Amino acid sequence: MAYAPIVPAERAFATDGTPYSPAYDDVYHSASGGLAQARHVFIAGNGLRGDDARWRGRESFVILETGFGLGLNFLATWQAWRDDPARPRRLHFVSVEKHPFRRDDLARLLARWPELADLAAQLTAAWPLPVPGLHRLHFDDGKVTLTLAFGDAGDLLPQLTLAADALYLDGFAPTKNPELWSDGIAQHLAALAAPGATLATWTVLEDVMTRLAAAGFVLEKRPGFGTKRYMLAGCKPGTAGLSTFHDNSIVVIGAGAAGSSAAQRLAARGFAVTVFEAASAPAQGASGNLAGVFRPLPSIDDSRLARLLRAGFLYGQRHIAAVGGVHHDACGVLHIARDAKHEATQRRIVAEQAPPPELVRFVERDEASKLAGWPVAMGGWWFAGGGWINPPSLCRANLAGLGVRCDSAVDRLERCNAGWRLLAADGDVIAEATHVVLANAVDARRMIADFPVRSGRGQVSHLPEVAVPPFHIVATRMGYVTPAVDGMHCAGATLTPDDSDMAPRLDDHVENLLRLDMTLPGYGRGLDAGQLPGRVGLRPMSPDRLPLVGTLEAEGLWTLNGFGARGLVWASLCAELLASQMAGEPLPAEAELVAALAPGRFRERARQRGKAADADKRMVE
Repeated sequence: MAYAPIVPAERAFATDGTPYSPAYDDVYHSASGGLAQARHVFIAGNGLRGDDARWRGRESFVILETGFGLGLNFLATWQAWRDDPARPRRLHFVSVEKHPFRRDDLARLLARWPELADLAAQLTAAWPLPVPGLHRLHFDDGKVTLTLAFGDAGDLLPQLTLAADALYLDGFAPTKNPELWSDGIAQHLAALAAPGATLATWTVLEDVMTRLAAAGFVLEKRPGFGTKRYMLAGCKPGTAGLSTFHDNSIVVIGAGAAGSSAAQRLAARGFAVTVFEAASAPAQGASGNLAGVFRPLPSIDDSRLARLLRAGFLYGQRHIAAVGGVHHDACGVLHIARDAKHEATQRRIVAEQAPPPELVRFVERDEASKLAGWPVAMGGWWFAGGGWINPPSLCRANLAGLGVRCDSAVDRLERCNAGWRLLAADGDVIAEATHVVLANAVDARRMIADFPVRSGRGQVSHLPEVAVPPFHIVATRMGYVTPAVDGMHCAGATLTPDDSDMAPRLDDHVENLLRLDMTLPGYGRGLDAGQLPGRVGLRPMSPDRLPLVGTLEAEGLWTLNGFGARGLVWASLCAELLASQMAGEPLPAEAELVAALAPGRFRERARQRGKAADADKRMVE
């Protein structure tokens, strides 16, 4: 599903100074006070205040909101969570917003509540670009997670995967924004509500009550806030359940970008994670390259691949900033068009999808040449926040403080009472664990029959900084070239499927220099392919070039794999997705994208093809 471009909200005010939406001709909160309304209607209305607050003693608590607006409900809830000594260990707040404010406008609006200054500053500092889809932000050392769904609620609510313990219904008035209070929205909310979930809203309009009741909620009127005589509270029949993931001991096999990212996101949730690595140190395989390109890749139809890369890029930026210690540079990435037709497509994509220029903009040839500091053949996309990352440093940052056992090759897995037994080649037991994450690239094929990855041999050429002109951005066309990293520019990369030869090849250096010349004509003049150093890595590739994220068919067995050539963009978000799945938490990506990454997708497609073939056969007979 391709989403419409996001149109940010306009900062405006009613005559009494209340924040106001010209698009909906309605105010964002009661004239009697936005923060007080949040506390009375939504926090108290959902039973989240006082000694008997519903979230007390819970491991995790999930709130779903329609209409983020100024974020006052989130900030008030975050503050109430901080103030409650018996608060749940983790708070998830998921909010849908069709027209988010721009960062600067949001900061100015929230400045009206100085008592929220600290929390508001953290929110606005982390505020995402106005890009459609899901954006996950972490606060308070990851204990508070805000997932913002930018776009139409009718599109996005069916794409959420969660079980809400409380619902905040805070859209504009039903007479001003009827789509957000429709039968369909009520049914989606009921489907996303856990048994025993509560809801609250400031409106008691009869149509709203009828729709919510028809969706299965039991409702009651309560004293309202400000000038409103009543507000609405309700619940979904049933008893709240507890987290289904109780074992906090997890083994991750592999300490590259995939394994280290998985370990970091699981450890952030309090799980005891041990990482087993066959090599003598982390990041010795495909994640051992000197530098890799970090940028999204748009498409004309905003495909699943494009949306996943965009989401991975944006989450990855936040992750790198949060963990610290990653050797990288957001120097910008120039994606030069292949030819005139491709250049026209790049222009069209930017014109139609209207992405924020901070994410990507199209630049004509002259500007592209200026950005590159070198003459280029065509215009192209400029990703100002893109750049390069040193993968080993990312792995080290992810693994900081975690238990990592190197020189510990796992040869095979066996079932045992604890769940899984990890065995060495000589049959010795390395460890036992209830849950195992396979993040060991193509080596996973030895452990799982028909594991859907193949090896893709990639060779990168290293260009000595002293042998080429200065170059300070990343440029891509048919290949890529990076700025100098530790004295070497990286140029590449070749890709040869089902080839595990680790010896550098002259032909591959020649190919990389040809790609370099197509990207920056004449830049590599004088370089001798026979004298270039470089590095070979084996990338794990899935049949459709999308990662494998999630549970395998055997209980307690999970995987994070198949990153191919885009591991740096995939790693952080896919690890967050896997950790969320394992912990039974709201997922950070749309259901459609989650399904596209499911490890069993190829087997399911084969089953469907078999069913279709059987049906065709029956029709013929």
